[in-house]
Amino acid sequence: MRTKYVHTVDNSEQFKQKLLLWSQQYNEVICLDSNNYQQKHSSFEAILAVDAENSIQTDYKKAFNTLKHYQSNCKDWIFGYLTYDLKNDVESLESNNFDGLQFPELYFFQPKKLFLFRGNEVVLLYLEAYQDDIKIDIETIEQLTLKPITPSEESIKIKLRIHKDDYFEKVNTILEHIHRGDIYETNFCQEFYAENTVISPLETYLKLNTISRAPFATFFKLNDLFLISASPERYIKKYDLNIIAQPIKGTSKRSMDLEEDEALKVALFIDEKERSENIMILDLMRNDLSKTAIKGSVRVEELCKVYTFNQVHQMISTVTSQIDKNVHPVDVIKSTFPMGSMTGAPKISAMKIIEELEETKRGLYSGAVGYFSPEGDFDFNVVIRSILYNETNKYVSYSVGGAITAKSDPLKEYEECLVKAKAMREVLEN
Repeated sequence: MRTKYVHTVDNSEQFKQKLLLWSQQYNEVICLDSNNYQQKHSSFEAILAVDAENSIQTDYKKAFNTLKHYQSNCKDWIFGYLTYDLKNDVESLESNNFDGLQFPELYFFQPKKLFLFRGNEVVLLYLEAYQDDIKIDIETIEQLTLKPITPSEESIKIKLRIHKDDYFEKVNTILEHIHRGDIYETNFCQEFYAENTVISPLETYLKLNTISRAPFATFFKLNDLFLISASPERYIKKYDLNIIAQPIKGTSKRSMDLEEDEALKVALFIDEKERSENIMILDLMRNDLSKTAIKGSVRVEELCKVYTFNQVHQMISTVTSQIDKNVHPVDVIKSTFPMGSMTGAPKISAMKIIEELEETKRGLYSGAVGYFSPEGDFDFNVVIRSILYNETNKYVSYSVGGAITAKSDPLKEYEECLVKAKAMREVLEN
């Protein structure tokens, strides 16, 4: 059971930053922030959870069964992540590429302390054993002094795991697979990284969030492992017996010139290649949702709608379904994982080609971070536009990718990757 306490704040943004600063004393921290982005399906403006009462950590073997058992028995709020490599639990696949980050393949925890933001109200939900901490914690948080975010004096040298000529060669290999009929589309990703590098994870997150203001922003800490994410993409959400998926496919840069920016937005909306990318993945998601849906309940709510974010314009489609009350929430995730927007079509063939041509194990990148509520509802993002950091190994990484279809031009795909990487690179290289 949890004790509920409602705290009213004058400035929720300031309180959120103080709360993040206060949270760094704990080994397990997760902050999910919508940045007040008006999303039709949003539940809270922000959530922060700290300090594991208990947790699960596993590799891909029977990972979804482990999660199912944990979620069923816990019947409380749990927070965590699914790495892309859980594909090996769903299908007979392998992940043998280089991994400089070493994140566990699945991790979830039940937090002792939970904060939910709605307007100027912060709802605190503490496990009863820790209810006496509520007043003390609020006082401590309110008294913290925020420091201005300043540029780092450290010079971080970002390296490319796949150099430009190699990237072109690999994209041409994918195009050969497409022309042969092995696949229609695949999401091909490349890693940018820095070794022997020390960063301040919280400060890096605050900088990235300031310039991106993404609707699925995440700060996640597990001991010495950090995720700093400005994700614009929801993977999948459940409320009551309703399921919503919102795959992104189709990206355009922004312009400071208002007329040019509007023209870029219109050009994205009418671009045949970008629309075909989006519709292929939408069809894949419809098929995945149908595995657990009540017959005839899968619906396309929005088709190829262009949304504007601080860094880019994105094309998003929204597909919904209804499930029977006897369907386990974890089974809905398992039947759609990994998400179509980060794999391709047909999904298994695309994942095999990804493993063959990418140089890095994806790990948490292109996986999902989110939560389950006590009622069995859930909401998960797609881990893109994200910096990953292993503090002990001093290894920093961010990856970007794009959909390769029959109409892809290797140079344009490469340039799109650089547009997607812009915010992370700016933050790390100042």
